[in-house]
Amino acid sequence: MLTQIYEIATPAEAEAISAVGVDHVGVLVGDGAFPRELPVQKALAVMKMIRAPSVLSALFLSADVALIERMARELDPPIVHLGASSELLTPDLVVALRKSLPKSKFMRSVPVTGPEAVGVAQAYDGVVDWILLDSHRTGDVQIGAQGVTHDWSISRKIVESVRTPVILAGGLGPDNVKEAIRSVRPAGVDSKTRTDQEGTHSKDLRKVEAFYRAATSG
Repeated sequence: MLTQIYEIATPAEAEAISAVGVDHVGVLVGDGAFPRELPVQKALAVMKMIRAPSVLSALFLSADVALIERMARELDPPIVHLGASSELLTPDLVVALRKSLPKSKFMRSVPVTGPEAVGVAQAYDGVVDWILLDSHRTGDVQIGAQGVTHDWSISRKIVESVRTPVILAGGLGPDNVKEAIRSVRPAGVDSKTRTDQEGTHSKDLRKVEAFYRAATSG
């Protein structure tokens, strides 16, 4: 079971999280338009402290393709994770972005708001390397970071209807990740809010370790 933890903000956090064994260490990257985005130089410092086999996943909430391309070229992340809402960053734009960044793998967030999410996910099947299913609040220009679960039966339908590996996100923590895996059968699981220290956006290493153990213990 692939595991990923967001959002890592410091080199020390990156080193500690990768030491746990987490596959994807998620970092929010941007120009400051969204809260807590790291500029490229700070993201580079975080990436340097990630220990193999863990790798950086650079999350861009922006829908500005030129900005994403420019920052991704500077950072050269193993994974480019696109988190803008579906209507702002369409599959054709993702295809074009992939062509301009051939060295990176791509992950696309898909909002699970109802049955229509199945079609949205299918539109990215074969376009990206991973589809990430996340909770979403209508009207938000970005997907995720809600700290709440969504309808896992819809996520299960998506898993069954696409060939692209699916990562399940949205309100997952140490206490519910096993149930989520049983219900959805994803290729991977993701945690952000429920592995944070209470009331902060810093990571709680004990929660991260517990999440990782629960997700990978079979």
